[in-house]
Amino acid sequence: MNKEVLSSLSPNLNGKLYYDQDIAAHKTMLMAYATDASIYQELPMAVAIPQDEADIQQLINFAKSHHMTLIPRTAGTSLAGQVVGSGIVLDMSRCFRDILELNLQEGWVRVQPGVIRDDLNAFLKPYGLMFGPETSTASRAMIGGMVGNNSSGLHSIVWGDTRQNLLSATILLDDGSRMEIEALSPAQLLQKLHLKNREGEIYRQLNDLLTDKANRNTIANGYPKETLTRRNTGYALDLLAAEDRPFDLCQLLAGSEGTLGIMLEAKLKLMPLPPAQVGVLCVHFADMISCMHGNIIALRHAPQASELIDKYILDFTVGHPTYQHNRFFISGDPAALLIVEFRAETAEQVMAKAEALKADLQAQSLGYAYPLVIGDQANLVWDVRKAGLGLIRNLPGDSQPVNLIEDCAVAPEDLPAYVTDVQALLAEEGVLASYYAHAGAGELHIEPFLNLKSPKGVQQFRRILEKTSDLVLKYNGSLSGEHGDGRLRGEFISKVLGQDVYALLQQVKYIFDPMGIFNRHKIVDTPQMDTSLRYTIGNTPEAVKTYFDFTKQEGILRLAEKCSGSGDCRKTEVSGGTMCPSFMATRDEKDTTRARANILRQFLTSSTQKNRFAHEEIKEVMDLCLSCKACKSECPSQVDMAKMKAEFLQHYYDQFGASFRAKMIAHFTTLQRIASLAAPLYNAIVRSSLASAIVKRVIGFAPQRSLPSVADTTLQRWKSRRSSIKVATRKVYFFCDEFTNYNDAEIGRKAILLLEHLGYEVIIPAHKESGRTYLSKGFVKEAKELARHNVQALASLVSDQMPIIGLEPSAILTLRDEYLDLADADWKPAAQHLAQYALTIDEFLDQEMLRGHIAKTAFTNTAKSLKIHGHCYQKAFQLMQHTTSILSFPANYQVELIPSGCCGMAGSFGYEKEHYEVSMKIAELVLLPAVRAAGESIIVAAGTSCRHQIADGSGRRAFHPVEVLYDALIL
Repeated sequence: MNKEVLSSLSPNLNGKLYYDQDIAAHKTMLMAYATDASIYQELPMAVAIPQDEADIQQLINFAKSHHMTLIPRTAGTSLAGQVVGSGIVLDMSRCFRDILELNLQEGWVRVQPGVIRDDLNAFLKPYGLMFGPETSTASRAMIGGMVGNNSSGLHSIVWGDTRQNLLSATILLDDGSRMEIEALSPAQLLQKLHLKNREGEIYRQLNDLLTDKANRNTIANGYPKETLTRRNTGYALDLLAAEDRPFDLCQLLAGSEGTLGIMLEAKLKLMPLPPAQVGVLCVHFADMISCMHGNIIALRHAPQASELIDKYILDFTVGHPTYQHNRFFISGDPAALLIVEFRAETAEQVMAKAEALKADLQAQSLGYAYPLVIGDQANLVWDVRKAGLGLIRNLPGDSQPVNLIEDCAVAPEDLPAYVTDVQALLAEEGVLASYYAHAGAGELHIEPFLNLKSPKGVQQFRRILEKTSDLVLKYNGSLSGEHGDGRLRGEFISKVLGQDVYALLQQVKYIFDPMGIFNRHKIVDTPQMDTSLRYTIGNTPEAVKTYFDFTKQEGILRLAEKCSGSGDCRKTEVSGGTMCPSFMATRDEKDTTRARANILRQFLTSSTQKNRFAHEEIKEVMDLCLSCKACKSECPSQVDMAKMKAEFLQHYYDQFGASFRAKMIAHFTTLQRIASLAAPLYNAIVRSSLASAIVKRVIGFAPQRSLPSVADTTLQRWKSRRSSIKVATRKVYFFCDEFTNYNDAEIGRKAILLLEHLGYEVIIPAHKESGRTYLSKGFVKEAKELARHNVQALASLVSDQMPIIGLEPSAILTLRDEYLDLADADWKPAAQHLAQYALTIDEFLDQEMLRGHIAKTAFTNTAKSLKIHGHCYQKAFQLMQHTTSILSFPANYQVELIPSGCCGMAGSFGYEKEHYEVSMKIAELVLLPAVRAAGESIIVAAGTSCRHQIADGSGRRAFHPVEVLYDALIL
């Protein structure tokens, strides 16, 4: 398809169309959509962002005229390559995300395909209702994709799958006409059969297919056994043909992977919220097979869920910045955990149910530990289970967990024998695997560890699925339980269901889509499962020489490859968290951590340039990365994009040089040092609307922004001119960061006065700036020299008794984070020592309060209400509890965390004129509305950028935590 043909389509759309032009942004979009959460990769011909139904109709007509295929896509978390292909990708997640109608009396909701499952349930919660199917990706999985894959989730044994909860749907057919589908009575079906349009034609052909006696026998004999509820192989002809239920094409649509039409709306059945009291019995097993036997016992007790977590997943929680905190329920070193959930109206009822199961298991010598986790902490257990796919991506080496047989399902009673057979199969291949997920439904996500970069690994990839399909046949199971067939398992459907059933599936596809314009080559007529893989066999690019030390991640390429595609970076502000702030604002796939990692991986793997970073497409995809570090903790695979962005920028500068503005921002400290010499004059300029406008225009800052002023006296100068006013009993080192020294000196003075009043001698050792501004703009070489100097100056001073503390989180935490990766071998031990004793002032004060070194009597009893916005780095390092703790220390201070993500300022990002709009959109998601609604509450924010954003966006002043505590002192 040439560019001229595609360009003829673009003017007819209200939405956007991206295709392969000589524009980096367009190529970036195509590369961002070349993958999903599977192991497949194929550059689409174009990416369309349809805005309305008319756009989709235009696209259908265009695809039909030019023999192309349309690939509908929502969150792109599919594991079988359902949304990977060379056609036109239709991103339905951008403009089709409305909740259209809620009927409380009848218990249903009508939504567009881009509505996120968890966001929908947040909307429904005040009404006491919910949509049941719950995938592990529910914080970003969308209804369109859930219908396409017939998603189930960990509670499916009681809440059902998407098919069971789909009441009706509206789809566009291959001629662009609408078709409303729902359960039909015999009379209604007869009316459909007499329609003189495309819809009637489809009903007549399906009716002919399903009323044929031979076909009915074929269907009855070919599909999985009835005790298996996870049955998602091919199209659900067995359910459509069932005589004990109405004729309902929703049965066919669910699990059809967008191959039959484009869904515009779905009407979903709702259920009451489950009982509030929840408990999970975490049964520990020494081996996998006994765990499978324990699962059979658990199901007799009617749990809400029975889920498996294996040793591999548990091991990868150790030392993880987020999931290390979730290990509290683990006893010893289990090979497998069975997480069994019970719900009831009272905690006592939950405990009684759990005790009954525990007694039953113990009577049969199954399990060795049985901790019961009650209430909100149960969510922490489930978070580990849901993060399984991402966690095991931390496996070192080229052999990685592969989505292959992870969706095969058998009846739960067959699991012990099936798992025994799979273990023998994998042992024969010499392959290890992770086993986790839906034991209660008979579907384990078994992910073999394979090296798909090697010929042997690709051969094993095919062979293992071939052999497992034999086992699926043996146990009359399903090749796919919830992840779909896609292009991964489609090749083996004819083997598992039989050639006659497969021929019927081909007929169904032809009835709906004779020209193959809807997601061609998925489910039926798929290409071979070992083609179009992410990795080229035998392509081992030369290791990239980097400025940061990526040894822990086995190189920057391996770090990029860790992205599983699970899309944790696509959640919205409704679900909470910080990652990824720019995506939350734009909803553009290219602004996800996933897209950045994948595009970086693609160029590092395939670029023929000496400098593989020197590509405008990488620059384009990195542009809106705020370097918030949320991905370092919130991404289960710890894809640290802030680090990779800084590394990229340095290599980009090496090739093309840096812009004037980038240099100005990097040298911010030098400029502020000069400004401080004539503070009154400088402040007059930045406060003058005319003069500051000229400055902002020259630098490239947004005219709406206020510029930071400098202190009349720097903090270091003020400190050097005075002596402590009290006798100190303890000492502490103070890191006088560049922002506190020049801009926030008043806060620095209050911090020192607070510490002195509490009995500490504050010492500012000789050191240089942190290097934060250099790192934020990618000047890694300059930052490294600053790091070297500071490590040499400070490491020998600090200890447990004398830590070094800082006010600005982004600066002090640089000593704890980037310095470790900037350090060469000869000074790395010193960097590690310094990092161990570099604390935010919140951490230090919290520790001292817990040790009894600070008394409550030092502070007022006056009641005050505080609302806290956390700095991104505090959140990334799991430090917010220290802030809430110290601000709760005064007896009558009421503290509440604002559930905000990034403030949107992110250092210089929010100042830059082309980023201003995105910056404010991020702030308006949660933070600024919460600030405006805060009333008389004091707004607290530790970050200087955060305080600036709050002031610019709301007109309110935010206070550093030390200012609040200083004002609370009884002097």
